[in-house]
Amino acid sequence: MTSTLPARLDIDDEPGPGTAACLRLYRKLAAGVAIVTSTGVEGPVGLTASSVTSVSLHPPALLVCLAAGSRTLAAIRTQRAFAVHLLRDDQHVHARTFADPTTGTVDRFAGLRYHERLGVPVLADTLAWSVCFVVDEIAYGDHCVVLGQVAAAEATEGRPLLWHDRSFGRFETPPPAAGSPR
Repeated sequence: MTSTLPARLDIDDEPGPGTAACLRLYRKLAAGVAIVTSTGVEGPVGLTASSVTSVSLHPPALLVCLAAGSRTLAAIRTQRAFAVHLLRDDQHVHARTFADPTTGTVDRFAGLRYHERLGVPVLADTLAWSVCFVVDEIAYGDHCVVLGQVAAAEATEGRPLLWHDRSFGRFETPPPAAGSPR
């Protein structure tokens, strides 16, 4: 016996919830905060991203979602490599700087220590970082999903910076439940 799946609705025929409702939904998603960097024609470029996730352990892979028109995405397409830096909970200033569209590329990196690894800038003193080589890119709406195979990685101790409801926050371990073993 074979089963048939219902026909997929054409997204253009579905009115959807609208931009305001989607923004309210997206603001409720909690996420770690990362800076994504690459090398452009004029030097290092980077932006703040909260849409970063692990994809696979074998082979090791991450994905990042980037705005379709960003300088960083353009550099990644040319360089075919990027770095993902997971920020510590005390690095919200770096997150704001790299997220500000009025801050120029040179100013984003001003005062930050970084070194080049496999052709891309790797920021010093972050919670963790990885350098990835582009495996695939999928354009969807106003963003692109970039899949990268991890070529180098390092992690340190600390707590991640979080983003939720348009605010930065910290992860806190809840107290043990009453009656649970410590």
